[in-house]
Amino acid sequence: MKKGIILLGFCGLIVVGGLHAKRKFHDPNHRLDQVKTEVKKLANKSEIKNGDLIFQTSLSGQSKAIELATKSKYSHCGIIYSDNGQHYVFEAVQPIKLTPLVKWIARGKDGHYVIKRLKNADKILTTETIQKMKQEGDKFKGKNYDLTFEWSDDKIYCSELIWKIYKRATGLEIGKLEKLSDFDLSDEVVKQKMKERYGHKIPLNEVVISPKAVFNSELLETINVN
Repeated sequence: MKKGIILLGFCGLIVVGGLHAKRKFHDPNHRLDQVKTEVKKLANKSEIKNGDLIFQTSLSGQSKAIELATKSKYSHCGIIYSDNGQHYVFEAVQPIKLTPLVKWIARGKDGHYVIKRLKNADKILTTETIQKMKQEGDKFKGKNYDLTFEWSDDKIYCSELIWKIYKRATGLEIGKLEKLSDFDLSDEVVKQKMKERYGHKIPLNEVVISPKAVFNSELLETINVN
């Protein structure tokens, strides 16, 4: 009997400890502290450089539809910039802006991310080129996020922001342009999101650059996966 009580007590401690660890892992402040430490290590190992691209699974309302339509779990991306030891992600959200890297990472699903870099970045992404990229980006800063994924500069979405900045500052096309009709629009989640955005007039011939296309660009190499 006594052994049974001790065993139950021990099991109870394990369960309580597990629940505490789970709550701690999902606690925003705890996650932010973890990411700060991680970003510091990345910076010390030169695994973060100006112009790097970073990808994550967003927790936004449209993320699942993007994942299903593009057959990729990466639904959001941005450009990393460093300034006086601080690291930021230039991203297309509402509105287009710079976000501290630690907050950007912590905001994504499970804190998971992938950092990619131009294969010949040391030769192409000079100080002057990075400055030009920032200048091109400044033209978009403060603009609205493009919910209908149109190929114009009036509003802009995440992978479009990356593609246009790189194209205009370096002449390189990071990712293959596609049309909306190239994606898998058959899932009910995707259909519902398309109906919300377009009604019954879906612009299937609209030029689109997806996070997956940027992610899979042959011009990039993977620097870090977490």
